[in-house]
Amino acid sequence: MRTPHVVVVMGVAGTGKTTIGPLLAARLGVPYAEGDDFHPPANIAKMSAGHPLEDTDRWPWLDAIGAWAHGREGLGGVVSSSALKRSYRDRLRAAAPAVVFVHLTGDRELIADRMSHRQGHFMPTALLDSQFATLEPLASDEPGVAVDVSGTPEEITARAVRALDTLPDLTAR
Repeated sequence: MRTPHVVVVMGVAGTGKTTIGPLLAARLGVPYAEGDDFHPPANIAKMSAGHPLEDTDRWPWLDAIGAWAHGREGLGGVVSSSALKRSYRDRLRAAAPAVVFVHLTGDRELIADRMSHRQGHFMPTALLDSQFATLEPLASDEPGVAVDVSGTPEEITARAVRALDTLPDLTAR
């Protein structure tokens, strides 16, 4: 039997990490953790005010996500995190070497439209450009898959499951 991966659902704000993450976890039969819940209050206040986070703001947040992922190694789990830069993903892998990434991708227009219809989220649409400017897509040597976010949440989740099935069992690393 294949050991479940710990999956980090990543991408810019508005790609659907908080929607797809729980659906993916349910399909895989593993727990889900909302990455935003790992942010300290100062980070949420900063983003709510329309200010992008700096790397020094992100390190404790990424470390907390990495600790959760480490605790799920061999058991499986899904957690959301923008993980926009390779250095952020490297930091997550330093804490939990067997994580894999599902990079939710889409064009700016679609994502901005979805963000404009969200209610009760602290991330304003105004920060979307800074997210795209920061984004470093998965490199070929990073364990993960890119999944297009067009369509329904169920269609996106099904694409993610199919894409994850193409990955080798990485727990032996």
